[in-house]
Amino acid sequence: MSQLKTHTITLIAGDGIGPEVVASAKTLIDAACPNIIWEEAEAGAEVFKKGIASGVPQATIDSLNRTRVALKGPLETPVGFGEKSANVTLRKLFETFANIRPVREFPGVPTRFSGSGIDMVIVRENVEDLYAGIEHMQTPDVAQCLKLISSKGCDKIMRTAFEFARSEGRKSVACATKANIMKKTEGLVKSTFEKMAKEYPDLESWHIIIDNCAHQLAKKPEQFDVIVTTNMNGDIISDLGSGLIGGLGFAPGANIGHDVAIFEAVHGSAPKYAGKDTINPTAMILSGVMMLRYLGEFEAASLIENAVMHTLESGIHTRDVVTDTPPVGTKAYTAAILGNFGKKPSNYRIREHKPMKVPARPSSTVVTKVEKRETIGMDVFVEFGGGAAELGPKLEAACQGTGFKLKMISNRGTVVYPLTGTAPDVVDQWRCRLYLEIPVVEVPLPQVHQMLQAIEGQGLRWMHIEKLCKFDGADAFTKAQGEN
Repeated sequence: MSQLKTHTITLIAGDGIGPEVVASAKTLIDAACPNIIWEEAEAGAEVFKKGIASGVPQATIDSLNRTRVALKGPLETPVGFGEKSANVTLRKLFETFANIRPVREFPGVPTRFSGSGIDMVIVRENVEDLYAGIEHMQTPDVAQCLKLISSKGCDKIMRTAFEFARSEGRKSVACATKANIMKKTEGLVKSTFEKMAKEYPDLESWHIIIDNCAHQLAKKPEQFDVIVTTNMNGDIISDLGSGLIGGLGFAPGANIGHDVAIFEAVHGSAPKYAGKDTINPTAMILSGVMMLRYLGEFEAASLIENAVMHTLESGIHTRDVVTDTPPVGTKAYTAAILGNFGKKPSNYRIREHKPMKVPARPSSTVVTKVEKRETIGMDVFVEFGGGAAELGPKLEAACQGTGFKLKMISNRGTVVYPLTGTAPDVVDQWRCRLYLEIPVVEVPLPQVHQMLQAIEGQGLRWMHIEKLCKFDGADAFTKAQGEN
């Protein structure tokens, strides 16, 4: 065990079962790696009760700014007070852009997939996508959530996935997207992956549609090695993954950023089990193992992991594992692992690990340089309680003398005007695609105002506009279903 460097770690016990599982992990880490110094901090329910809306006090932020590493228990977002999730607040404040969740079969934990050799890691983008949380009620009946995907975000998560695969000696990386439908957002994820894969010729790379990925996870999960995906997709399939191996009690996780890393179990605070000495601390313990490897303490990490696997293999387990042997409590389970330090499982191989290279922080806000920009029109979203046959002529009348012409109107993504002869059900939010009669680099603001005023003059309420641009000659927008 290394004694050369002391590591100061921010320790957040968390809510509900958090203090119990964190205490279990801390006991084992202290025994395996005595050069850890803990700096205790708080976040979550008790902080909300103090009137701090974020659930994260400044003292905890200051601690993480000092230590740059945290081991954190699950945090509760109480109903009736508090606002944003304290978990998400910590990830966002320190921009831990990569969420890494191992999914591996455990000895002594029977599941439907026992013996199949499940051993994968799901790498989830942790900041962008729908989780940016930018939502609006465009009309009283229609809500909108903006899905934000950036080149910079894609670059970082893809490189993290490839580098993590190398650090664990893995062979392949699969990228799971919905690029067949969301061609700009998920399409950017796919194209970035395919471009970056060329830098890692030692790793097999392949793309898979996310719904097929879920299908394959249920059908033949052992085919996957590393899966990299977007925030929403990753949230869903990583919980699916934990279901393959015995549940959330066996699901560790890491949130990795340029400067800060936060290690936590995937499960929640489960307050109804708090203080009963029955909860499974394995996920928290193995989150601590991931933390030790992040710190370069590979010997200590393997010591704990081997002891956990030997303990499970010998039939010692908590109540969430159903076998012929009776369960033990959280403290007894932890003590058994500690007593098995130095022992190894007979049918479980601990991977060799190397330090993972965290992607460097980009020096520029702009990633993609564009030589030519062209604005060819704009989409105007309007509220209207009638039908397409009535709205279309109103928009055509509004365009007169503005330099715009009506290209089409869609409702919930499907063309409804010009009339198609079909009769899809509609809502009161309409996308009106207006093309400029003469494309320009940037449409003059007075011309935009003139068009919006003309729309209002037809008794219509507009909510927002989106420019229709071409970047280096390529459309920077997608067509509606049925649009030619």
